Amino acid sequence: MSEPSKEKVAQQAEERLDQISESVRQRFDEITERRFNDKMSDNRFAEKIKNGLFAGQADHGADKARIDARRRQEQVRQGGSAA
Repeated sequence: MSEPSKEKVAQQAEERLDQISESVRQRFDEITERRFNDKMSDNRFAEKIKNGLFAGQADHGADKARIDARRRQEQVRQGGSAA
């Protein structure tokens, strides 16, 4: 019985690694999706988020940043420091 060629062994190893990597990817996706869904259902706001209750509310963080930027600009115009 002759030894398989190096190319054939390398090809078989590459195919096996491709199969393993695909199964690992699928398992990772299953695990991360399940954990995400668990966290969403544990979240006390999950139902409100799912129903779009917060969709119409403004982002107060953006509003605050905008107001702070205007104040800094006013301070610079009045000769104060921007810090």
